[in-house]
Amino acid sequence: MLRLTLSQMRRSLGRLVAAGVAIALGAAFVAATLVAGDVITRTGYDAVTASYGKADLVVGLRDGFTDETLAELRATPGVDGADPVLLGWTQLRVGARETSERLVATPSDPRLATLEVVEGTIPAADDEIALPATTVERLGTAVGEVLQVSWYPVPEDVDSPEATAEPEQETAEVRLVGIVDDPAGAWSQYGGAGLATPTSALRWSGVTTVEQAAPERALVVAAPGRVDEVSAALTAALPADATVRTRDEAAAETVEQLGNGGNVLVMVALGFAAVALLVAALVIANTFQVLVAQRARTLALLRCVGARRGQLRASVLTEAAILGVAASAAGLLVGVGLAQLALTVLSRVDVGVPLPSTVTPTLAVVLLPLLVGTAVTVLAALVPARVATRVPPVAALRPVDAPTLAAGAGRVRLAFSLLLTVGGIAALLGAVALAVAGIGVGAMLPLLVGVLGGAASFVGILLGAVFWLPKVVAAVGALLRRISPSARLAAANTVRNPRRTAATSTALIIGVTLVAMMSTGAASARSSLAQSMDERYPVDLVVHSLSGERVPDDVRELVAGTPGIERTVEVRRHQVLVGDHYLTANVLDADDAAAVLEDERVVAALADGVGVLPEWTGVDGTVTLELTDEDGSPVAPGVDVRTRAGASDEAYLPVGAGEALGIDASETVLFARIADGASAGAVLTAVRDGLVDSEMDVISEAASREADERVIDTLLAVVVGLLGVAVVIALVGVANTLSLSVIERRRESATLRAIGLSRRGLRFMLAVEGMLISGVGAALGVGLGMLYGWAGAATVFGTTGDLQLAVPWSDLAIVLAVALLAGLAASVLPGRSAARTPPVAALAVD
Repeated sequence: MLRLTLSQMRRSLGRLVAAGVAIALGAAFVAATLVAGDVITRTGYDAVTASYGKADLVVGLRDGFTDETLAELRATPGVDGADPVLLGWTQLRVGARETSERLVATPSDPRLATLEVVEGTIPAADDEIALPATTVERLGTAVGEVLQVSWYPVPEDVDSPEATAEPEQETAEVRLVGIVDDPAGAWSQYGGAGLATPTSALRWSGVTTVEQAAPERALVVAAPGRVDEVSAALTAALPADATVRTRDEAAAETVEQLGNGGNVLVMVALGFAAVALLVAALVIANTFQVLVAQRARTLALLRCVGARRGQLRASVLTEAAILGVAASAAGLLVGVGLAQLALTVLSRVDVGVPLPSTVTPTLAVVLLPLLVGTAVTVLAALVPARVATRVPPVAALRPVDAPTLAAGAGRVRLAFSLLLTVGGIAALLGAVALAVAGIGVGAMLPLLVGVLGGAASFVGILLGAVFWLPKVVAAVGALLRRISPSARLAAANTVRNPRRTAATSTALIIGVTLVAMMSTGAASARSSLAQSMDERYPVDLVVHSLSGERVPDDVRELVAGTPGIERTVEVRRHQVLVGDHYLTANVLDADDAAAVLEDERVVAALADGVGVLPEWTGVDGTVTLELTDEDGSPVAPGVDVRTRAGASDEAYLPVGAGEALGIDASETVLFARIADGASAGAVLTAVRDGLVDSEMDVISEAASREADERVIDTLLAVVVGLLGVAVVIALVGVANTLSLSVIERRRESATLRAIGLSRRGLRFMLAVEGMLISGVGAALGVGLGMLYGWAGAATVFGTTGDLQLAVPWSDLAIVLAVALLAGLAASVLPGRSAARTPPVAALAVD
């Protein structure tokens, strides 16, 4: 039987290759995901190891180190140097340019160094600092120049009265003495780090002692060859809760503790791979149905000459196993190759994190794709293998009839699918209601209920697809009957085998639903985010003087002339008091508000002569506002102003209210609207570059929103790309289904050719059939995806009150167009196969 199985595989090589592509794509997905997980782990391990420098031992204390403990460590015999892993933070300013920077202390021993000075010298005095080249470029300075550092000191006694008071910012001038590089990427997750003396690193971080900084571990360097001795001495000298490990041991433990993020990413990607493999299983099942139908005579003859049912079943499953192993091995090579290609490309791009140069396949990377791919293939072939053995030898000499639904099993399946569908939709609606009502949001209860409800309803819909999906295909096909006789035949053919039509469309529905769900969810997230940002920050770009004075004329002209700025308005501003709340009040007339504000409700209120106050003040209606001085004391009698509640943290007042309060033009800000289509980030950079030498501050919430939307778009592109693998596999299944239809209808096709149907008409019939199956599957997937995407968006954003459901029409249209074109392309080879056989030869099947 093995020799016969191999012979049959050689005869069906073309069809097996098509099925093998499906399983190879799934296996490649799994392999690439596992390699990515290993790269994440290796990168994290290298980064943690790099933060330890070349230390021999890493000592950890549960409550952190004190200055006294550190001194004891350094005094231990055999210890050349010991430093805490301090990572401070401070603000740096050069003129109007400002940035924040992480700080690392200069090491007590060169082997503990994590940064390398590439220009200048290492800081030796407390008023010296060394910075990364990117920070130096951002500040527009150079080695030898003076910078200003600022920080807020943390009180030593947190229970003292001083600790409850607002700390005053402290500043100091420091000299840039060097430029540092992070060759091993020890601090790449923070965007790099600067270098300062231990005293300055603590002070500029707001603390004065190691205990206040509360480092979790210290690095200890032992003399060469004495690591074990020093480890034993430290273990004996330190408290019982202290840990003394080698650098590799400490790094491995840290990566294991912090590795959940990488593991989560791998698990999410493996979830997408599971979807692809599920779709591949449906394709494999259809493919083996093709093979069983194609070999009906051979199988029947084998039964006649004495082959047992178990032998036939074993033959089909052996063929599936061989196909699974071969395709999975090919997928493994493709997945590892793609991972290596990605590493090669990323090595030429500055991604901010050192990446390994080559892929190192582990045992799991090699075995898991092979085992999973083979298991999926064999399991998918179980039903076709059973079909191959169910027909008696004499009856098997006839073409295999299309399988029908068994009444008993159908009722059980129908009941189960209805239960899951109705219950899941109810849970999904309940999750939206919980989110809107704000119940259990902190514990993520609505999201959990929504995910479970959505998954249950989707499984129920897929289980019941065999009952309703052929009817949908038939209804759509009825609309195409008038096109031509070929279209009428195609519509009838799609529902002749309801199980196969349902399985093929279901495979496509799975992928398209997930793609449409992510696209719809992302579009709704963008719309909700934009609505929320417009209400909370109604101005695209704000320019104001750091000294609280009027905006100079040259600044207004420069901003107004910046490419991308559509309109600018100078706005009077002053601090006011309402009740117990101090607010920044902006005075605008209706025309200026309409020109620069994004929140239409604020514009409408100002047009009605009504002010807008933050809703968190709890005031509404007519309120008394008082003008205050710099110390917050009222300087004039209060004025009654009609107001409404708004989402912004600032107040917006009409001109009449501003004049009544006495707000003059001694302090102004510049509001600017960014033109549609212009990059808010580029406009912000251009304005800041133009004002680099002036004492002006520039803020753009539109740029922040643009960055958030870019993150959403990037994540969406990644997810859709991952799900696209499942869609591609499903489209391979459409081609296999059409191939099976050609085999089963050879006699019918020959009859059609004999009574006058042209080859072109026969090919057109199969093209319509393919486009009908793929189009209906894609359309249903888009509909389900929109429903789940809206439900997900409502669950996430329902509690904020800023829910904006959106439809990504262009994305969904692309999905439908690709599905239709792919269905057309899938019909090409089956159409040629059906059309190239002469009518007389095809009639001689039996």
